[in-house]
Amino acid sequence: MVLNEFWATAPASYKVLVFSGMGLIAAGIILTVAGNGTSNQGLMIASLPVIGLGLVLHVAALVVRGQQIRKSYKK
Repeated sequence: MVLNEFWATAPASYKVLVFSGMGLIAAGIILTVAGNGTSNQGLMIASLPVIGLGLVLHVAALVVRGQQIRKSYKK
């Protein structure tokens, strides 16, 4: 498998994890900006777990990608 074409051959689980992670990170940033704009400390604090979960999902996607690449090297 050519690494440049990974997205085309990537497993669906990888794509779901990447987009879910990016979406949660974006939502967390939006919540942070909205909380800061309205001086709502609770909203700013609530956005931190959303960003954290997005980062965890993104790291999980990297693990899935790494496993897929390792499998392709063994063949």
